[in-house]
Amino acid sequence: MSAAAGALVVATSNLGKLREIRALLADLPIRIDGLESVPDVVLPEEGDDYAENAVGKARTVALATGRCVLAEDSGLEVAGLAGAPGARSARFGGPGLDDAGRVRALLAALAGMRGPAREARFVCVAALVSASGEVFLARAECRGRILDAPLGAGGFGYDPIFVAEGKQVSFAELPAAEKSRLSHRGIAVRALAPQLRRVLGLQPPNAAMRS
Repeated sequence: MSAAAGALVVATSNLGKLREIRALLADLPIRIDGLESVPDVVLPEEGDDYAENAVGKARTVALATGRCVLAEDSGLEVAGLAGAPGARSARFGGPGLDDAGRVRALLAALAGMRGPAREARFVCVAALVSASGEVFLARAECRGRILDAPLGAGGFGYDPIFVAEGKQVSFAELPAAEKSRLSHRGIAVRALAPQLRRVLGLQPPNAAMRS
C-alpha cells in the first residue's frame, strides 16, 4: 500500500453510500475512511443546493482533519412532484423516517399519478476537497421512472422504486456493479478519480506499464 494510505475521508454517515464509494474507488491503493474516523466533526446543515451541500460537508471535514475529503449530495427528482424531493430526499416525509418510510411517503404522494408524472431522475454532485483546500466538482444524473411498489432487496434509499431508462428492473434488483455503472453517484465519483489521484500523488492507471 502506498504512502497515501488512509489519506481519504468520505464525508457521509450513510453506510450504503460509503459502501458504494469504496467499491467505486477500490482500484486506488489507499484506505478510505468514513466519518467514524472523525467522530467529533459535525457536518453543516443541508439546504436545497446539491453542490453547496457537498462542498460544505467536504470542506468542514477537510478543515478539521487536514486530509483529503470526498463528499456527495444526491437526490431523487420526480416530475409529478415538481422536482421534489430533490436535495431534501433524505428528509422527505418528515423526521424519524427510515428508507422504507420515505419510500412509502413518496408513493403516497404519487398516488393516482401515471405516465409522465412518474418520470424521475437521480442527481448527484460529488465534491473533492484536497488537504490544501482545492475544490473539484462533478455532477451526474440517471433518468428513469418510479414504480408503483418497491421491488428488490439490494441498494438503499429509493432504489427499490426507481427503474433506470432502458432497464426493466429496479435499482434494488440490479447487481451492484451494474447499478454503479449506471448510477448518478457512480458516474460522478468516477469523474473525480483523476483529480483524486493527482492530489494524493498517485500514478495514473497503467503508468507503470508505460514507463
